[in-house]
Order: sequence, then C-alpha cells, then structure tokens
Amino acid sequence: MAKHRRGHEAETAGTISPPPPAPADPAESRAREADIPAERRPGLGRRAYEQELARLHVELVKLQEWIRHEGLQVLVVFEGRDAAGKGGTIKRITEPLNPRVCRVVALPAPTERERGQWYFQRYVAHLPAAGEMVLFDRSWYNRAGVERVMGFCSDDEYREFLRSCPEFERMLVRSGIILIKYWFSVSDAEQERRFQARLADPTKRWKLSPMDLQSRARWVEYSKAKDEMFAATDIKQAPWYVVEADDKRRARLNCIRHLQGLVPYQDLTPDPMELPPRQGDGGYVRPPKSDQTFVPQVY
Repeated sequence: MAKHRRGHEAETAGTISPPPPAPADPAESRAREADIPAERRPGLGRRAYEQELARLHVELVKLQEWIRHEGLQVLVVFEGRDAAGKGGTIKRITEPLNPRVCRVVALPAPTERERGQWYFQRYVAHLPAAGEMVLFDRSWYNRAGVERVMGFCSDDEYREFLRSCPEFERMLVRSGIILIKYWFSVSDAEQERRFQARLADPTKRWKLSPMDLQSRARWVEYSKAKDEMFAATDIKQAPWYVVEADDKRRARLNCIRHLQGLVPYQDLTPDPMELPPRQGDGGYVRPPKSDQTFVPQVY
C-alpha cells in the first residue's frame, strides 16, 4: 500500500486516478473459493464466519416456519469420527430455533430391557411428528460403528443390521419422513489435536470417554467399519453426505447451507407486530423486597 501511495504522489497534478474496484459479490467469492482444494484455502476469520452464520440463522428460522406450516417431518442424522464437530454443528443449527419444533436426540447406552428389544425400537420412539425437525446426535448407526469395532454386538447382529437398515430407512422415507444423513470426516492429525485440546481444558474433558480413546487407538478398524457401512447403507432414498470437518467453522456453515438446500421452503416470516398498551397499575403495590429471596449480586 505504501508503494502505491508513493507512486500516486509522483503522478502529475492533472491525472485522474481510476475508481477503486467494486466490492466482490459474496456469492461469487464463495463460488471461486469452492474450486480451491480445502487444504489450500485460507482460514475463515471469526468476523466473516459470524456474519455468514447470522445470515444462515435467518434462513433456518424461515425453514422452521415452513416445516411447521406444512407439517413436514424432517429427520437429520449426524455421524462421524469422535471430535469431528457434530455437536458444535448441531448447537449452531438449534441456536435460533424453537425447541418445540426442532429437538435433539442423543441417546445413552441401551438399558438391559432395550437390549432385548428390536434393535431400531428405541429410536422409533423419537422420530419426528408432523411439523417437527429432529436431529440425531448419533443414531442406529452405533451398531455399524462402535458396537462392531468394540465387539458389543455379534457378527450375526451386525450382518442383520446391514441387511435391515436400508429397508428400515426406505420405510421411513415412504412414510413421508425427510431423512438426511451427514458423516463428519476429520483427519487423524486434526482429531489428535482436538483430543489434546480437550485434555488440556477442564471444561471439555467430559467430552472424552473411554470409547473416544479407543476410537483413537483403533483408527484403522473404525475406518474399515465406516467403509463397510457406507457400502451397505448409502442408498438412493437416503444417501450419505460427507462433511469435511478439519475446519470447524467451514464445516458448520457448509452443513447448514446444505441442509437448507435439501428442504425447499418459502419465507413465512410473520408481519411485524404492535405491542398493545400496557395495563395501568390500578393502585397495585408490589410487596417489599424484604419479603423475597434474591440471588446475591456477586457480579
């Protein structure tokens, strides 16, 4: 910039400088960037990330209102490596939404009774009703992942899952449920970095479980299990969509934008409202503060 200014000052007095270039169209910038391999793209700054996230949040609210208005049943499954960023993406999706319309399902390990049920039974209870969107933070695919690798299911149970899962999902789609499946992919090096960050942060250590540590120790086994799962369950009616998640910010934005594109919607934003006049006190007197118990104002 300094070199440009010195050159400008050396120009003759009557010279007219060319106008500055017009600001780039954000859509065109995103399209050009999409042609650059992920590993060569510059980091996404916090300000740009938050601006785009705010814009996508507005669209998510429009999508929510459309789902409610049309009585749609939307089911989104989030799977992937441990520490791949599934939870963070789910949080960013639900932030602006009504929890009565969009809810998250994150089931614990099955109970003894649930182990004696039809495998899909405990998941069916959480499927969306009309006008709902449900986000599964892990799902029935536990059988093809952690249960397979850790030996929590038999070979027969695993093979039966690979046979029945596509039919189960086709049945859901035929019933009218919009089923969307995301796999968050993270590199070995990036997963290691995130694990180390969690170990160093007391507020994040709860995210590491013995199963997470085993996923690190059995990286290749989990990779093979994922490949077998994709081969059996990447079906036309409910395909897998892979989210490159080494860059958390880009992964969140890409996933939210893609989700919005899979459910066509219209803008049903309510018209602005006017607040009614406030009721007069009518002689009402509040009880004294000494009759109430307040939270100490430490801050």
